[in-house]
Amino acid sequence: MTAKSKLAIITQNARMRELISEMNHIADSDTSVLLIGETGVGKEIFAEYLHRISNRNQKPFIKIGLTALPAELMASELFGFEKGSFTSALNEKKGLFEIAHTGSLFFDDIDDVPMDIQAKLLRVLESREIMRIGGSKSIPVDIRLITASKMNLSILVEQKKFRSDLFYRINVVPIEIPPLRDRRDDIPHLAEHFIRRFAKDKVLKISNEAMRALVSYHWPGNVRELRNVINRVTLFTENEIFLKDLPVEISNHSQMDQLIKSCVSCFSNDDMKFNEVVHCVESNMINEALKNAEGVQSIAARDLKMNLSTFRDKVKKYKLRISSCESDLNSDLS
Repeated sequence: MTAKSKLAIITQNARMRELISEMNHIADSDTSVLLIGETGVGKEIFAEYLHRISNRNQKPFIKIGLTALPAELMASELFGFEKGSFTSALNEKKGLFEIAHTGSLFFDDIDDVPMDIQAKLLRVLESREIMRIGGSKSIPVDIRLITASKMNLSILVEQKKFRSDLFYRINVVPIEIPPLRDRRDDIPHLAEHFIRRFAKDKVLKISNEAMRALVSYHWPGNVRELRNVINRVTLFTENEIFLKDLPVEISNHSQMDQLIKSCVSCFSNDDMKFNEVVHCVESNMINEALKNAEGVQSIAARDLKMNLSTFRDKVKKYKLRISSCESDLNSDLS
């Protein structure tokens, strides 16, 4: 197995496949990439995947979470310092730019970088060289920059909280990673993956009822939350994971909760007529049931306690789209 194939992104989702195809296409360029997505969607995995499939894969991959780094230490961590440049500088120290030389440098939470550091970052990206704190000579650096943001940086630019010139420098190839709730077809595969990872000495399976609850839950913490839930459940479960074994916020996440979330307009728009409300509620319930059943109409009809022929008539009436990628879900994607 080559270095280019050591890291896999587990997905069966069509949009995720498109993103992986985009990354494969730009892997060997030096283009700056901006990963955008909610906390927990897997931005770090994407960054590492991009490095591993690139021609820099034998070189360093340096990652830093900027949120966890105190502002007063950020410059010294990024650019390094010379001996004696400040009181505690007893020895010289290379910064992360130097350490990542010829490899890839991943900045997580770029949206949290202070404005003064943003200016220094911009100078490095434009000149391709850094100067240590207390230093007098420039040091050339060759890095592929990958950044990640949990926020829309263009909004921060409008609010004068992020430099527009730095934004345009790092936003050459933006890749927006969808939240887990928008790629529910990945949940069964990810859950099985985490079971294999955390329960290596067990043979565990997930009951249909528990899997439906996992798929229907809204996952505010995304893949990270799913990973932690499966990790916790596998510690206390033998043979099969049932609905009762899941955290209460997932097992009690009722269909009505899902309905209210998907029918915001029904419950908040006073101008809607009765027939329009019925149409909205019913079509959303059927559509949600189809998602939870991965497009299998017989299962969705059973979950709604509805006759299958009636269910099919309503699918046709509301012109609901049945997932066409159901047959593709048996193939693995790395």
